[in-house]
Amino acid sequence: MSQRHKRLRLVALLSALLLVRLACCAGPAVTPTEETLMPTTTPQPSPTEEPLYKSRVLTPPGSFTSGAEGPAVGPDGALYAVNYARQGTIGRVMPDGEHSLFVTLPKGSTGNGLVLDSHGDLLVADYTGHNVLRLNLSTREVAVHAHEPRMNQPNDVCITANDIVYASDPNWGAGTGQLWRITPDGVTTLLEGDMGTTNGIEVSPDEAHLYVNESLQLRIWRYDLSPEGEVSNKQLLVQFPDHNLDGMRCDVDGNLYVTRHGKGVIAIISPAGELLREIPLHGKLCSNLAFGGPDGRTCYVTLQDTGNVEVFRTAAPGRAWALAQR
Repeated sequence: MSQRHKRLRLVALLSALLLVRLACCAGPAVTPTEETLMPTTTPQPSPTEEPLYKSRVLTPPGSFTSGAEGPAVGPDGALYAVNYARQGTIGRVMPDGEHSLFVTLPKGSTGNGLVLDSHGDLLVADYTGHNVLRLNLSTREVAVHAHEPRMNQPNDVCITANDIVYASDPNWGAGTGQLWRITPDGVTTLLEGDMGTTNGIEVSPDEAHLYVNESLQLRIWRYDLSPEGEVSNKQLLVQFPDHNLDGMRCDVDGNLYVTRHGKGVIAIISPAGELLREIPLHGKLCSNLAFGGPDGRTCYVTLQDTGNVEVFRTAAPGRAWALAQR
């Protein structure tokens, strides 16, 4: 066979292989629509990523006091949490675990829950001063956003896209609690009194529901939430059999991540109240959590018995992180 014929046969063979490959890879033509452009399932991590739901220690034990609480991730990607090294402070933790004192609160103030508003300010539940404070992360200036002497001790806070804040307000001695709303201009409204020991609080991703837990009564309640910030149709979402409840946050799929104080796990609860998973931690007295990281799938947890921060990866980004991207 001549060299010319051999070359022609080789070209024909390669062309046939290419056609077969294209036929195998091609699928039916799809016209892009809103439905096809939006992901219908949570993206899964690549095999090289950190394992999901496996907690590791981020800061050394004792970097925070036994009042470690209220983590929130700022626009700079750093984690902010209260009672760093001593009570009445806020510490900053970088993604690599580097930690330092960020600010000392005014005399008489002690922080608990933290939340970031649409302006990039940190709102602080000041349980000893009966305040919600506003911390400018650029200037580090602290001001009173709302003062309410009728509060027992504002404990945890959550926020909507239009900066309406909801605050839990337990009375630990009496085993009771209250629920408050704070508007962007600092006006406080009592939404419900005579509750159990209100603690963890969060808004659903679609802002159609407000979740409030009662630590000692081991219950999580779900309210319908109106665009104007009114609550109604209170229903029991889940009743736990043991241990305590503390802070909680939602992911973008609507699942609640609940700190089981004393059990040392994060319980993931579906919007229907089903226990989906428990994530073991190194410490036992987990107090609160926050989502951050470049993709919103890094979950930070404050621990009170070890006085530090742990971290784990999740499949879905957090609601607060997604809200901050708007």
